[in-house]
Amino acid sequence: MATNATQGLHGAGVIRKAKGWFIASALLFILLGIFGIAEPWVAGLALTMLVGCLLVIGAMAHFIAAFKGHDAKHVILQVLVGLAYLMAGGYFLTHLIMGQATLTLLLSGVILAEGVLELVAYFRLRRVGGASWLLINGVITILLGAMVWAHWPSSTVWAIGMLVGVNLLLTGMSRLMMGLAVRRAV
Repeated sequence: MATNATQGLHGAGVIRKAKGWFIASALLFILLGIFGIAEPWVAGLALTMLVGCLLVIGAMAHFIAAFKGHDAKHVILQVLVGLAYLMAGGYFLTHLIMGQATLTLLLSGVILAEGVLELVAYFRLRRVGGASWLLINGVITILLGAMVWAHWPSSTVWAIGMLVGVNLLLTGMSRLMMGLAVRRAV
């Protein structure tokens, strides 16, 4: 019995340490979100640089995977995919403004597709309680995607940075509330 009580106290100590990091990361998300909303163009450029770097890292991973002892078809395919990633990453890193415009156009397409899928989900689940929220979300999402698309390329200045900023702010707020709830529980 004493062993279980000791393990429980040790678990509470781990939770106390974790909640501190959880709250600290929440505050960082909130600060980054506020910055993204205040300076959406700079946040969009930073995101474009991040995407470029991730594409270059993905290219390196494909080049490494190409030579893992498979047949020639596998090697050629991996090298071609790696070259495509490397060219796309290089494009994003060397042409930041055009890369940001490309990401904005891609984002508007993804948002429009998400809105259409929300509407499809509503029509499939309309008899279920709360399904009307799917309809509302779908309509608002389609309107947002259409707004970004219709104002492209001028929406490049604000769209990505603003949306990422709002997302970071909401993520930070939810993590902060969760961390404070854990603090009260412990």
